[in-house]
Amino acid sequence: MALMRVPTAAFFSFFFFLLFGGTPAFAQPELSKKQQQALAELFQSSELFPKIFTGFALYDPEARLMLYEKDADKYYTPASNTKILTLYTTLQVLGDSIPALRYIQTGDSLIFWGTGNPLFLHPRLPADPAVLAFLKDTTCQLFFSAHNFREQRFGPGWAWDDYNDYYQAERSPFPIYGNLARFERLELEEGFQVFPPYFQQHLAFNPALDNGRPEIRRQEHSNCFEYNHRALSGLPFTAEVPFRTSPQTIAALLSDTLWRAVGLISLPELPARPVSTLYSPIPDTLFRLLMYESDNCLAEQLLLACSEKISGQLQADEAIRYASDSLFQSLPDKLVWRDGSGLSRYNLFTPRDLVGILDMLYRQLPRERLLSFFPAGGVRGTIQEQYKGEKGPYVFAKTGTLSNRHCLSGYLLTDKGRLLIFSFMNSNYVNGTGQVKEEMEKVLRFVRENF
Repeated sequence: MALMRVPTAAFFSFFFFLLFGGTPAFAQPELSKKQQQALAELFQSSELFPKIFTGFALYDPEARLMLYEKDADKYYTPASNTKILTLYTTLQVLGDSIPALRYIQTGDSLIFWGTGNPLFLHPRLPADPAVLAFLKDTTCQLFFSAHNFREQRFGPGWAWDDYNDYYQAERSPFPIYGNLARFERLELEEGFQVFPPYFQQHLAFNPALDNGRPEIRRQEHSNCFEYNHRALSGLPFTAEVPFRTSPQTIAALLSDTLWRAVGLISLPELPARPVSTLYSPIPDTLFRLLMYESDNCLAEQLLLACSEKISGQLQADEAIRYASDSLFQSLPDKLVWRDGSGLSRYNLFTPRDLVGILDMLYRQLPRERLLSFFPAGGVRGTIQEQYKGEKGPYVFAKTGTLSNRHCLSGYLLTDKGRLLIFSFMNSNYVNGTGQVKEEMEKVLRFVRENF
């Protein structure tokens, strides 16, 4: 298998020239033979890379040159690298504000519906009181409609038995509290604190649950939460569990939060009325939470919000179709893209496509803001423990991990002050991610020190 394809790199220089315009910096050559050989040797001499499937692309955005490729035209499962696409799509479609709520008023009734907006009462994002105050203060009777939600609770290719895990919150038309129930026991021999309090009445002891560790488990198809003996009698702990979303659950949570009744209605039964919209600003803290902690619920809901703005329907395929045809149409390889978070095992991207999207971000955002969206090696996010630089972070990149698959794509600051774009995609390893990260770090450190 050839590790380097110089003709392909030359083609990519021409491709990115056509895509982004401008004059390619031909005065700055591609890698010297010595650099190419050294990089190839890192892959060939590795104890790991020859045994697994690895794709790598390295690109210079200022010179508009693809510097190095190893199987960069092959498809890999991107996992949470998918959020790079969601980030770009959100910035392009929603801009700096999100439609937070749509509503009509008829007589003494106010009928409202969701836009996929994930900000509403999210416990880890800055509060935007506008929607809450609007619903609390209106003198009209409140009715919620879910008519525009055209999705299932899970995306295609998600693992159904992860329903109880915090990272797989369900998709919904009107997210509230991040679609998670939080359970805390702060002191020994004390009971649970439940947030939102609505779920306190749905919590019960189940002696049949395994007692190997503290556990709170939701019944799959209802909002009945059960805890084991260790959860009640062991050390203090906190657990976040997705709640089961439905129009009924949304209306009940809103009623409990607003201290007033919220009914359900099917909007198409009503005569047409002028539609009004409330907007909320999108804080950069949302994008940082999305990328630093790889928040899957935020990713899914942002993609749905893009779909709602484009088509009026909450349907991820609509946003994906629009972005693929209008935003990413010039990428070299067709995207196999199925969800916003990367939980889907059906997603397939190539390293050179991810490099292309990272280059689009690079050209459209100020550098400081752009890098602030990404985890930083040794400093923050999912790479806080890896890729540590002696003089500060040199890797700013998004991780993506599913079973036997690990990716890292983003930006690398060299010792000479160059900012390069890279995408590393790995699959079919069997011994965990530790060795994969070690071997990737050898390559990235070489690039930092020699470019």
